[in-house]
Amino acid sequence: MEDEKFKSPEKRDTEDVVVIGSSAAGLYTAARVARGGRRVSVLESKATPDPAPRTLIVTDYFKKQISTAARSSILNEIRRFELFTDGRSAQVTLKQPDLIIERSRLIRSLAEEAAHAGANLRYDTRFLDLSPNAKGLHVQVDEGGKREELHAVSVVGADGARSRVARAAGWPPVETVPLVQAVVKLPKDCPPDTTRVWFVPDDTPYFYWMIPESRERAAVGVIGEHGRATKLLFDRFLEKKGFEPLEWQGARIPVYHRWVPVQRTVGNGEVYLVGDAAAQVKVSTVGGIVTGFRGARGVADAILQKGTAELRTLRRELGTHWLIRRALHHFKQADYSELVDLLNASARESLGEINRDESTRLLWNVIRRQPKLVLLGLRGLLLGKR
Repeated sequence: MEDEKFKSPEKRDTEDVVVIGSSAAGLYTAARVARGGRRVSVLESKATPDPAPRTLIVTDYFKKQISTAARSSILNEIRRFELFTDGRSAQVTLKQPDLIIERSRLIRSLAEEAAHAGANLRYDTRFLDLSPNAKGLHVQVDEGGKREELHAVSVVGADGARSRVARAAGWPPVETVPLVQAVVKLPKDCPPDTTRVWFVPDDTPYFYWMIPESRERAAVGVIGEHGRATKLLFDRFLEKKGFEPLEWQGARIPVYHRWVPVQRTVGNGEVYLVGDAAAQVKVSTVGGIVTGFRGARGVADAILQKGTAELRTLRRELGTHWLIRRALHHFKQADYSELVDLLNASARESLGEINRDESTRLLWNVIRRQPKLVLLGLRGLLLGKR
């Protein structure tokens, strides 16, 4: 039986495309589709475009994806990595610097660009449900406490790892893991252009990191598997390193296991997922900005009928990162020690020359320069199977 509260909506709007969620990937999609000549609305449940701040690290590939205006989100450049495990260390010098960005600045910049491209941004508007109609889709929302119904040919779910759009359209939920991060004073012994990574597999199958925002501050963080345990281990790590938190940041990060099909037909309409809603995250490093933009570009191209080449490329990229994560996920301390020992000058050179967003090329170049890594990786894969 039809829900009575949707029989007489307050008003009826018609759009070609409705994007749910003003995430980075959602706004990127909206701008690209609007530039393609389609009518686009972006619906955001929050009252203002003011997301929680979070410090992120991305590769130089990010500059190829964004406009000059969005570069205002860049806080710092990273020119080397220092890897630590069990008293061992290795340093990798980057040919092209990584970039430290601030997520809330990026979101605000992308929102301005989407609006400038012609997208209609509607805040304090919460997605409730969708259903098919004769020409496309009914999109039921709550805008400022009033129930309304929009009409769209296509709906894009850009509302995060716990996407309500995905659930409404029948996608299964994606697994998530906790990210905990603290902003601290940059230690005197750490150059502001150097990221540090610690592998402590007894604490986490991922890693701890420190990424300098400036000469004064850095973000220290960890990815774990269980929220409460991760926070306790992180507190212990901060205390051990002598870091005093100035502020806290956190998120739930989707875990990529296999390709999530990004399009479903619902009645006569199309529903798409982008970014975290489709688990478009490099599971080796849990970075999702560059891959989320790739997914957004691919979905925008599909809506504008420009082909699916970008989505095919993204699928291969995410698959390679999944393979790397499978190999590393069950490493013990001795395995990481061996990994660091095997990173000879030639292998480190490859790591510095090719960025993480060209993972297939990077993987094969590193293996070519240090073939012994193949055996270590196979051992990790076998451990995972057990």
